[in-house]
Amino acid sequence: MLRQVRLFLALFLVCFAMLGGPVAAELTDQQSEYYQKWLATADRAETEIEADRTSNAALENLRSEIHNYREEFNQARSANTDRIQTLDAQIKALGPAPEGDATEPEEIARLRAHLEDQLTSLQVPQIISEEAFSRANGLISEIDRLLRDRQKKELLERGPSPMNPAYWGPAWTDIVEAVRGLITESAQNLKANIVQDRLRDRGLGILFLTLAAGVLLYYGRYWSEAAGEYLRNLGGRGIGVWSFLVSLLRILLPWLGVWLLVQAVIMTGLMGLRGSLLIQNVPSWAALIFYYDWIGRQLYLSQAAQGFNRLSRKNVTELRVYLDILAVFLIAYEFGLLFDQIENISDATRAVISFPVVVGTALILLRIRRIRTSRPETDEAEASEKPRSGGLTQIMEFLRRALFLLGMVSPILALVGYTNAAEAIVFPAVKTLVLFAALAIFHRFLTSVYGWLSGQGDAARDSLFSVLTAFVIAILSLPILALYWGARETDLLEVWSRLLLGFDIGGVRISPSNFFTFVIVFIIGYALTRLLQSGLRNSLLPKTSIDPGGQNAIAAGTGYVGIFLAALVAIMIAGFDLSSLAIVAGALSVGIGFGLQTIVSNFVSGIILLVERPISKGDWIDVNGMMGYVRDISVRSTRIETFDRTDVIVPNSDLISGVVTNYTRGNTIGRVIVPVGVAYGTDTRVVEKILGEVANSHPMVLAHPAPSVVFQGFGADSLDFEIRAILRDVNWVLSVKSDMNHEINRRFVEEGIEIPFAQRDVWLRNPEALQGKPSAPQQNPESDAVQPSSNQPSSAPVEMTEADLGDGDGDEI
Repeated sequence: MLRQVRLFLALFLVCFAMLGGPVAAELTDQQSEYYQKWLATADRAETEIEADRTSNAALENLRSEIHNYREEFNQARSANTDRIQTLDAQIKALGPAPEGDATEPEEIARLRAHLEDQLTSLQVPQIISEEAFSRANGLISEIDRLLRDRQKKELLERGPSPMNPAYWGPAWTDIVEAVRGLITESAQNLKANIVQDRLRDRGLGILFLTLAAGVLLYYGRYWSEAAGEYLRNLGGRGIGVWSFLVSLLRILLPWLGVWLLVQAVIMTGLMGLRGSLLIQNVPSWAALIFYYDWIGRQLYLSQAAQGFNRLSRKNVTELRVYLDILAVFLIAYEFGLLFDQIENISDATRAVISFPVVVGTALILLRIRRIRTSRPETDEAEASEKPRSGGLTQIMEFLRRALFLLGMVSPILALVGYTNAAEAIVFPAVKTLVLFAALAIFHRFLTSVYGWLSGQGDAARDSLFSVLTAFVIAILSLPILALYWGARETDLLEVWSRLLLGFDIGGVRISPSNFFTFVIVFIIGYALTRLLQSGLRNSLLPKTSIDPGGQNAIAAGTGYVGIFLAALVAIMIAGFDLSSLAIVAGALSVGIGFGLQTIVSNFVSGIILLVERPISKGDWIDVNGMMGYVRDISVRSTRIETFDRTDVIVPNSDLISGVVTNYTRGNTIGRVIVPVGVAYGTDTRVVEKILGEVANSHPMVLAHPAPSVVFQGFGADSLDFEIRAILRDVNWVLSVKSDMNHEINRRFVEEGIEIPFAQRDVWLRNPEALQGKPSAPQQNPESDAVQPSSNQPSSAPVEMTEADLGDGDGDEI
């Protein structure tokens, strides 16, 4: 009943769409017929899924058919999207339709009806396609679930134990009969007239293929070495690039010989049904042997390049032999599967045939593990001294140990009758371990190529390129690992299809297409923003009268605005609809209000600093007791270089909310104060005149306003004077102080003016207690004549520290 209702609704929608106007006329009988075929296929799929009696192959074919329908419906549901949006905008431009008894002009009503009919005729196919797409999606999911359940049931199914002697005789009989049947088929075909005629007609071609195969098998190795010597002459000798390519030729040329030999055998027509199925798998088995031998050879070359410091030459040679044996065991396993497919043997025979292969593979894995862990004592000592590598290396090591453990468990499973489970564990484990080795070899090759091209050599192994390449290789290997461990190809294709369709985040659909569109557009906008900033900094702004701080603020502000616009344009071009993210934005604002308020405060403060510019790059400021030059103003913090050449990172909020002293804001003019003390009894007017002349003679002192000399007062040990002068560049304050002090000392020596030192008068209560002559008064060492020296003003400002300005009265500037 439900299917009939669906069919009725679908046909009603199609008929309604066909009556919708000129656009709906495109819904032809062919489209209606296509939809009816889809309904028939969907009904048949639901029946077979419910019955659960269809074979796996039939279900796979049915799934492929439904997948094709789903692709067609996926394309149809996005058709005419632009036209629908245009019609919707036209209808909105007419305003809301009148309600109740209200009417609107006849022309507008007629136009509204026409537009609504067109909109309906375009929306109907989309509705039908959306419904069909959803149904196809659900049917594919049900078929995949059914196949996975069958696969799990088969994997966990317990069969006969291979250790039961009652199964050994029938198993041997099945093997002998299969071999006898293969020989009988070939002998009968050889006697057939058709085969003899084919041998006569194709004899020359068969002979040519056989000779070519023999040449490739015999001379392929020498040709590959010769090609390697030729390639090494191109450069890059000693880095392993050409050796890797030569190793590929060593296995490619012999395999090509095997393939030619197989083609020659097929051309003879001697093989019957059994032989044809067998000979068709020979190239893949030969490739398996060459592949495993290539892995062993690459491991040998790698250890030889390292001086066999991890594995000895004997251990590496033994490991190569074990890899070749593993390849033989894998071929034996695949041969057993082919034998089961051809002869349809019993479960007992299959268990007896598979058990030796599983046990042998597990034993080889155990032996390889022991070789893997047996290292020289020196290597163990070095390994104990080196820190353990983290990240991907530890994960890979854990996976290797887990795979070896699974390989050890598989014989026990096969022994108790779980043959399928044992085979599904031990052989994928072997393939995975060998794949890890192949990926490591390929990664080393890519790193060597990068080191050759970049000139880094062996140092490229520790570069960022090596890390990123390893990550990409690991991601690309995931589908292969999934196939090894039982995933179907259709499962991977379904994952890829779902990925292409995208996924919703807060109501926003993100797919690879719009994601990469966003990334590409944003990168282009970001690059253009950086080019604009570079042009402003290097070409335009230096030619203006704007100070360096203002130039830096303009360039930084341009960068922030450009990045914001690039992100906005990228979102619009990618087609993201952010209107549905209002709830997420509200939650984010709450998070900002609580957890991110400090970051946001610094960000806003940085924008205020760039706009208002209370401080600029190069200013001499004092904030929270830290004094230095502003070297950089970013959106979160400001970097100050102190006079001790240390960088202090100050949050921007401190510069906005705190008290900041800017000594060079607007200009570099500032005041210097030079204190001077003279002995009591000195003519104060003479001192004032000398200090005035010293101040006026310095080139850094401004004439307007003129410097002044202040008689501060009577100190404990001296008469205190101060020179107060305005400097044209306050950054020279210490140099000016030093120059003035040198000049004051010279002038005072010439004029005989004494600069006193601290003195104390000592009064004795009982002077009669002292005996002897009073000592002659000692000459004041400060009054000794000092040879005057000519002092020149400093040619460069003296480096300052915070301590140089900490003892003043705070009004030096």
